[in-house]
Amino acid sequence: MFLELEDIGKSFGEKPVLRGVSLAAAAGEIVALLGPSGCGKTTLLRIIAGLETPDHGRVHLLSQDITNMPVHRRDFGFVFQDYALFPHKNVAQNVAFGLRMQNLPKPAIQQRVAQVLALVGLAGFGERPIHELSGGEQQRVALARSLAPAPRLLLLDEPLGALDRALREQLMLELRRILKSAGEMLGQPQGITAVYVTHDQAEAFAIADRVAVMNAGRLEQVGPPQELYGRPATPFVARFLGMENIVMGTAVAPNRVQTAIGELEVAGVTPGKPVTLLLRPEAARIVAEGETAVNPITAMLQEVSFRGRYQIITVTAADVVLKFEMDTTVNLPMPGTAVPLALSVESITRLQDSPISPTV
Repeated sequence: MFLELEDIGKSFGEKPVLRGVSLAAAAGEIVALLGPSGCGKTTLLRIIAGLETPDHGRVHLLSQDITNMPVHRRDFGFVFQDYALFPHKNVAQNVAFGLRMQNLPKPAIQQRVAQVLALVGLAGFGERPIHELSGGEQQRVALARSLAPAPRLLLLDEPLGALDRALREQLMLELRRILKSAGEMLGQPQGITAVYVTHDQAEAFAIADRVAVMNAGRLEQVGPPQELYGRPATPFVARFLGMENIVMGTAVAPNRVQTAIGELEVAGVTPGKPVTLLLRPEAARIVAEGETAVNPITAMLQEVSFRGRYQIITVTAADVVLKFEMDTTVNLPMPGTAVPLALSVESITRLQDSPISPTV
């Protein structure tokens, strides 16, 4: 494994910030640290960078223990939210800064600067003053400057956080393309290895190969974006990803769970145990009159919210508030009236009650 974090713990005063975090990244992999403010993701990034020292645990790079190695010897690249560019230097001079620190000959520096500026979509921008660039262009310069010296590892801390939503959407896919394309140009055939900190799930899903969801200093779940969205492991992960329909119950028979909204068919449950269920937003459909359906519930329609390609319905069933997505072509009764629903077995997921502590 390229990068390995082993049982990382860190406290500031009496406040624990990281609680036994173990995580790894393969060569060429982009791993996103995703979570709310205060969950410990930036502190973990700073420990990887060498800007903080863990209270316990080790950091390994290519099997070498670098836990106490000074920052300047790690040969890492950094991209920050505030760009951290030199305002008195032009674009090319900013990008060349790290290359000059490596004492490369001038022709090699000029060639690399041209290469990375083309890579980030800024070919021909070398002579531009920094103050003439837009926020998105300045972030591209910051990325080019970090990539130019061919770092062993690239660390990105909320790099799109200062940009407006439209520009962030544009740069998400661009950033992944740039990182995946940079390896061959920089002599790293397996690709650039990167750790990416963000609180934005869409950003993490669009850019990363794997996402590590953090909460209160622990890892809740680690996996590819499709896996996290398709099978969130804990209530925290489900809610953080925008899925709010969480129902408690007890398994009363094989694949049968008694809940406040009724007895539901749920795959893979063992009788006699408490169960936490996620009803995915797409789980519900309206039952036709006279139809015998699996997992029927009777709910009261409270609200309908039009979202363009779909609509969100808010219902209550046995005083439990649930929200589901439905096609806009579905005819709904007036709010305040009963609506018969059926819940798809495939869209009901059993959740764990405690975080995962993976070492993968």
